[in-house]
Amino acid sequence: MKISHYFELEDHVTGGIRESVAHQRKMLDRLDLRYTTKPTLSADVLHCNLMGPRSVWYARRARSRGVPVVAHTHVTAEDFGDSFRFTNTLAKPLKPYLEWAYGLADALICPSEYNRKLIETYADAPTTVVSNGVDREKLEGFESLEAEYRERYDLEAPTVFLVGHVIKRKGLETFVELARRLPDLDFAWFGPIDRRLKGRETTRLIDDSPDNCTFTGYVDDIRGAYAAGDIFCFPTHEENEGIALLEAMTAGKPVLVRDIETFSWLEDGEDCLKVAGGVDAFVDALDRLEDPERRRRLGSNAAERSEAFSLDSVANQYRTLYSEVA
Repeated sequence: MKISHYFELEDHVTGGIRESVAHQRKMLDRLDLRYTTKPTLSADVLHCNLMGPRSVWYARRARSRGVPVVAHTHVTAEDFGDSFRFTNTLAKPLKPYLEWAYGLADALICPSEYNRKLIETYADAPTTVVSNGVDREKLEGFESLEAEYRERYDLEAPTVFLVGHVIKRKGLETFVELARRLPDLDFAWFGPIDRRLKGRETTRLIDDSPDNCTFTGYVDDIRGAYAAGDIFCFPTHEENEGIALLEAMTAGKPVLVRDIETFSWLEDGEDCLKVAGGVDAFVDALDRLEDPERRRRLGSNAAERSEAFSLDSVANQYRTLYSEVA
């Protein structure tokens, strides 16, 4: 079996989608499945990771030639808004486009149960939930970078941190306000800022953030973020899964998340703390996490829970899915 594993705009798209594609290709390598990263109709399965116009062109022709099409549902109109400049404007027309594009697939891969519920309102194609997974090997040895990264960004334990693109949807306003309300704690957001792509509100929040709130920009070794951070605070409003969350759990960090449907699989008080209210509720949760023993217990449980998302645990789902559609 040969897979055309295509990622449109591969040289331009970053963030979670790029990480997911890297994870998928690692899993295909481990499964010893033949694949090409180019779009081709000479494969047994066409797997599209981003349903842009070129992917749609190939998907339509693949269907006409009897080549099964698998599409990843990384993008929804719901999580497109409050991301980059103009995405709010584009989110409304994006949904009908995605309904059409996803409808071209013979099978859809959804990164979470929440994402599947959304996608089932988009298209009638069969859906399968396959986690983006977490690359445990990528994080190996992160502990050794603690001193270097704490010194580089002038951070003292316990540091509240987040990893990923700095975008409003991920709870930027809450993160900054928490730093303002808790001046004795250091807050650090590790990840690209890309000011040219940000709206005025996002850049204002970054520029007006208090001194104890650090935006590092691009980090050359992401392991440094998990070494220097102590409490992973993820106040996102909308998420399809959250690879950074899985990475933080794998690193044994206690995680604090907004209580949204995406995170329904997490157990409050066992492998995370969930916050259903506003900033006050997040402040209360961080107060509880001042207890080192509570942080240790939650982090240990999180690490154990994350084992189910390792690439080795997820990989065989791809072999099964390709065999079913081919």
